[in-house]
Amino acid sequence: MDKFQMQRRTKKFAIDVWKLCQKIPHTREFNSVVGQLIRSSTSVAANYRAACRAKSTADFINKLKIVEEEADESQFFLEFILEVQSDESLIPEFTRLIKEADEILAIVVSSIKTSKGI
Repeated sequence: MDKFQMQRRTKKFAIDVWKLCQKIPHTREFNSVVGQLIRSSTSVAANYRAACRAKSTADFINKLKIVEEEADESQFFLEFILEVQSDESLIPEFTRLIKEADEILAIVVSSIKTSKGI
């Protein structure tokens, strides 16, 4: 997968999370966690894009580490909301996005290892 495909994929992930979040009830409890999910998922896309403009290998690795953390955080919040929400019609979309976060995470970790020469 080239960097442009991954940029599109991480952006699509952020957009899909955003659209899912629009379907979640607006309560004090959900709003707090949904806000964190939106921030972390959009950070995945923004920081991957920044990594593609890195000035050095070390800069690239550091930016990818941020993507790794944000993808993991996004996956956590998706799993958390899935467990506490009660709309069964949203389960397939949560499941798909949890899987997508996991796949993005695996790709990023692999890229970090490759860049480090591991």
